Amino acid sequence: MLEKIQELDTSLLIFLNGLGAEKYDQLWLIITSQLNWTPFFLLMFYVIYKKVGAKQLLFIVLFVAVLLTFTDQITNLFKHTFERLRPCNNTDINKIIRVVQVRKSYSFFSGHAANTMAVATFLYLIFRDQFKYLGFLFLWPLIFAYSRIYLGLHYPGDILAGYFFGALFGFTLFKIYQKLKPRYFPG
Repeated sequence: MLEKIQELDTSLLIFLNGLGAEKYDQLWLIITSQLNWTPFFLLMFYVIYKKVGAKQLLFIVLFVAVLLTFTDQITNLFKHTFERLRPCNNTDINKIIRVVQVRKSYSFFSGHAANTMAVATFLYLIFRDQFKYLGFLFLWPLIFAYSRIYLGLHYPGDILAGYFFGALFGFTLFKIYQKLKPRYFPG
């Protein structure tokens, strides 16, 4: 069963990665860089600031920092436990896929997918009643994580597992946030 899942995962990687073209490589390298998302984060935090004020924004930023730290550490624990080679380092397939970028760390599960989904889930759950089109926030993890497949750094299964754990962690921290918020921001 596990072997069949891995075969499907590899086939889907080969297909999705094969959709790329050299003329778009630079764009996807820009998309995959976390630093390049800084304007998006600043805009997001500015909008939150305008909605809730500085004190509550700092409270939310603290939660996001804890969420990212926790998600990142769990991701690293999984990577070092499973030690799944990244597609770019897997000699069985790295000659038939487009390898645009190489990383030496392990693949399962995607920290990019987990972190972005965790933050998107957490913020969505907090603000879903206050912003009409907030569901579009989930385009961020989709685009960000696809860049990892495009570059040859992750299998689709790594991305899906990252999404699952990210959503789970985001939801869990939201529940903690709900319990603590009235203590610090009554009314």
